[in-house]
Formats: sequence, structure tokens, C-alpha cells
Amino acid sequence: MDYRPIPDRTFEFAVRITKLCSHLDQQPGTPRLLANQLFRSGTSIGANIAESGSAESDRDFISKQSIALKEAKETRYCLRLLIQSEMIPETKVSSLLDECEQLIKIISKSILTAKRKLK
Repeated sequence: MDYRPIPDRTFEFAVRITKLCSHLDQQPGTPRLLANQLFRSGTSIGANIAESGSAESDRDFISKQSIALKEAKETRYCLRLLIQSEMIPETKVSSLLDECEQLIKIISKSILTAKRKLK
């Protein structure tokens, strides 16, 4: 289990996504197009987590965390698409996909806890 703070994990995840997208961007055609979308969603997770740390209210926190969750799910979709369409070997991105799944669980739990706090 990785016990690093979520802002650190999402930043490191964004670094890894950036490196993958840089690799994909060097390829012609569809991988290059997918790299663009993957870059936006994969780096947005951490940006929204960072913003949630300065939330003005519990509702604002939930909103920013919810955006991070949506971006994480989109990132998972893009990674799965790259694998299933055989644009990149699964072995190259399996750890990224696993980290993305863990981030989804953590962010989901954070949102649930914050919503309970509102009640």
C-alpha cells in the first residue's frame, strides 16, 4: 500500500503520464491524437486535487474532488483504449493503470467522507 499524500501521488502520476504522452506524441496518427487527450485528463487529476486543498468550503472541496475523479476515470479509459487497440503493450502501462485505479478509489472515498460530513 502506498501511503504517500494524495497530492504527491497525483503529481507523480502526472509526471508519468507526461512521459508516456511524450513517447506517444512521437508516433504518427492515432497514438498522437490519444496522447493529447490522455495528457489533459491525466495531469488534470493532480491539478484539481491541489485546488481542493484550498477549497473555500466543503461543497467546493467536493466539487474539485469530483472533477479529479471524472478526470481519473477518463484517464483510465484512455489507458485501457491504448492497451486494447494495441498501440502500446500492456506491460508498459500496467503500473500506470493500477495507480489510476487506486487514485479513483482514494478520491471516491474522500468525496464520500466529505459528503457525510455535510450531513
